[in-house]
Amino acid sequence: MRKKYIFVVGGVMSSLGKGVAAASIGTILKSKGLKVTAVKADPYLNVDAGTMNPTEHGEVFVTDDGDETDQDIGNYERFLEIDITRDNYMTAGRIYGAVIDKERNLEYNGRCVEAVPHIPQEIIRRIKKTAKGNDVVITELGGTIGEYQNMLFFEAIRMMKQETPNDVIVIMVSYLPIPAHVGEMKTKPTQTAARELSSYGIQADFILCRGREPIDDKRREKLATFCNIAPENAVSAPDVDSIYDIPLNFEKEEIGNKLLKSLKMKPRRSNLTKWKAFVRKSHNGNKTVKIGIVGKYFATGGYVLSDSYISIIESVKHSAINQNLKPQIEWLDSEEYEKNPRKLSELKKLDGIIVPGGFGNRGVEGKILTAKYCRESLIPYLGLCYGMQIATIEFARNVCKLKNAHTEEIDPKTKHPVIHIMKDQVKKMKDKDYGGTMRLGAYDCELEPGTISYKAYSSLSSSGLTRGSSPRKSFTISERHRHRYEFNNDYREKMVKCGLVIAGVNPAQDLVEIIELKNHPFYVGTQFHPEFKSRPLSPHPLFYQFIKAASK
Repeated sequence: MRKKYIFVVGGVMSSLGKGVAAASIGTILKSKGLKVTAVKADPYLNVDAGTMNPTEHGEVFVTDDGDETDQDIGNYERFLEIDITRDNYMTAGRIYGAVIDKERNLEYNGRCVEAVPHIPQEIIRRIKKTAKGNDVVITELGGTIGEYQNMLFFEAIRMMKQETPNDVIVIMVSYLPIPAHVGEMKTKPTQTAARELSSYGIQADFILCRGREPIDDKRREKLATFCNIAPENAVSAPDVDSIYDIPLNFEKEEIGNKLLKSLKMKPRRSNLTKWKAFVRKSHNGNKTVKIGIVGKYFATGGYVLSDSYISIIESVKHSAINQNLKPQIEWLDSEEYEKNPRKLSELKKLDGIIVPGGFGNRGVEGKILTAKYCRESLIPYLGLCYGMQIATIEFARNVCKLKNAHTEEIDPKTKHPVIHIMKDQVKKMKDKDYGGTMRLGAYDCELEPGTISYKAYSSLSSSGLTRGSSPRKSFTISERHRHRYEFNNDYREKMVKCGLVIAGVNPAQDLVEIIELKNHPFYVGTQFHPEFKSRPLSPHPLFYQFIKAASK
């Protein structure tokens, strides 16, 4: 079968959900028996997302092969239930860098290298590379149609469409506002976006009509007339309570077979049985579980940017929903606990606490106070990356009586560096070699029998709700990482004698990956990021057991 390419672009404004729209379309096509992958193309000059502030750009999602990517790669993995590689993520910085490297290597045979056609050709080469082993490639272009920096990406789309028009379609995600003083859904902004797209030589084949309410037939007819599409190709995409409703809403509009028809393919029957069951559970939870996330990357002006921790949020949802629970997430600012430790008492109102990853000293003492409060009050605690290091520092200070124990990241001169920099990171930090140089991607972790983590992975496999796995002496898991500092093994013996449980270790480096406490409902810290591997239909074992403990 010929490879098929679907492009998802934004009209009118950003943050309309292009990523979940692309992922939802992929879910539908996959349910029809097609092999689907997804690509994210971002127009910024950063080589990757790793050096960007989460409050500006959202979460940095890490792949198995160690790429620091845009958060939409996480949506693709969760919806499509696949592991995506660095081949599926491109930025303008990477594209320009690759073209310049080729020029330096004389790969253009002495020709003049120009923005057009060489930049679009490199974009096309990368997209087609991901098609190997797949039937359909869905590529989402970051930003909107009107942004100058997207021009060369649109030129690549135009070139592909011109080369094989029956194999390429373009979907525009556009917003249809309902002004309060008018009370009517307006199509003019979308008409303007369609004309802007046409100025690049591209005609949208479908328009996903985002809005507060579903689009009606009159608005479909207007878009058909002024945007040159079939009325039925104006697909209703109203606001929903859960992003997991989106594939089912799209399928009600038969978008899957409409896309196949546009791509000159025969219609196919969808099988979304498992997805429908998950969505039903998401609407029918019989008990609420309240989870607090203690961080510092969610405040942006007067707003909360939950995208900074989107994989954690979704991981909580996956595990809660699969246990017929309704998750309720509270945002807690660790800096507030530094200013007023009495506020820590509010944690008692919650069923469980997560301290996520992060960098820097802002709010760190508030996180340490949080870990102490959860340890002493028997509140389920899940520390992720920095959250694991925070729990280690707190235990060292208050249980092992190592006064002022700290991480070298915050206090390089601390007398007790229970968290210290990894040996291979010392020169990188000295040389300010920051981009893409952390310990990134998937590494092995050997689990200690009898621990909370061992039981979690044994009873709930990461590939599905498989219970009752036969116990073994030990077994190895693989999880994703993003850090420069590690547990200092010089303090390992002392901390174990004081009651700290080393539940998981990387066998290659003898690096502590998981710490736990005994005689506690759930107190687990992981050096890795389990949130990157959770899926709606297969929640992550550690999140599952954390939610299970919290619900009690």
